[in-house]
Parts: sequence; C-alpha cells; structure tokens
Amino acid sequence: MNLSRTAAVAALSGAAFSLPVAAQAARYEIDADHSTAQFAVKHMMVATVRGEFTMLSGVVNIDDKNLKQSSIEATFDAGTINTRVEKRDAHLRSADFFDVAKFPKVVFKSTAVKKTGAGTYAVTGNLTLHGVTKAVVLAVESPANEVKDPYGNVKRGAVATTTINRKDFGLNWNVALEAGGVLVSDAVKVTLELELVRKDLTTTASR
Repeated sequence: MNLSRTAAVAALSGAAFSLPVAAQAARYEIDADHSTAQFAVKHMMVATVRGEFTMLSGVVNIDDKNLKQSSIEATFDAGTINTRVEKRDAHLRSADFFDVAKFPKVVFKSTAVKKTGAGTYAVTGNLTLHGVTKAVVLAVESPANEVKDPYGNVKRGAVATTTINRKDFGLNWNVALEAGGVLVSDAVKVTLELELVRKDLTTTASR
C-alpha cells in the first residue's frame, strides 16, 4: 500500500469515527414504591381535602438534547383512591364520582414536551378520566442529574403539577350549601411526585 492510499484510508476512518451518533432517549419506569399521585380539592369552600391513588405505573422517555424524543405515559388505579376516610373513599369510588366499576383506570399520555427553563418543562398530553379524554398541560420539574442508589439502580426525579376542572370529565356530583357555595370545588389540583428508575441500563432490584 502506498503512502497516498494509506493517508486516504486513515482520513476515511477518522471521518467515520467523527460522525455524530444518533442519540436515544433514556427509558425510565415509575418506581411506585417511591412515587405518589396526589390530588387536592376544597371542601365546603373553607378547607382542603387531600388524597392519592396508591397504585401507579408508567414509562418515561427522556432525551434532554431532543425533546421530541421524550414522552410520558402514566396509569393510576382509580380503585386505590385514599383520602384517609373509608366512607368518603367508598363514595368517591361510586357512580357519583369515579365509577371505578366502569372506569378502573386513570391514564395520562403525553403528546408534546417543551422546555420552559433550567430543569423545567411543559408537558402537554391527553388525560383519560371517568371515560372522558381531555388535553391537559403538566408543569414538570426534572433536573437532568441522575443518581445511583445503593443497589446499582440509576434514578432521576420529577414533580408534575396541574389543575383540572372535574366537571370537564363528567364528575358533576355536588351539594349546594345553605350559606352559599358548594360542598366540593370544581377545581382539583393534581401533584405527581415521581422517582424514576432507568431501564435501558443493567440494574438490580430496588428497595
């Protein structure tokens, strides 16, 4: 092989190694043991009642360099609603509210992710609740840093909030108060505190 041919091969090899590699979104699953799906509503216009769904699952794909590759899908078991009062929880599971016999799941699927600041995002998606699907926007805080737990699992955190009108989803039950106002507010604040475990890497069981 002459020198000119050697130089050409070297140049081509260098060019091949310098080509940009297509980045893939990191895949995470919601760690249900360390995550919560909470909601808050006004009661009698004077106090706030808080509750949560105790069973949740989902997959989050995050590509910090190309947000079009990012997505969120989360599912909540409506039957696991817990407000710390069993009588109230039974009413919420009934046909007056969630009607869990007909609509056992609450599902959110993202349609767009937009960066709004350092570690903050606006995530637009479809929320399916009580058999009705509506577009909602989640305000998400998720710093890009990852941490490794004592068992070798790679974790990342996220907090998502939004406020919905329950009547948009057919949750219309209410009682008018004698002094004015209603028993339960239409506005419901939703907060998701998520711990995500990375699944496109080899990891071990978490605790």
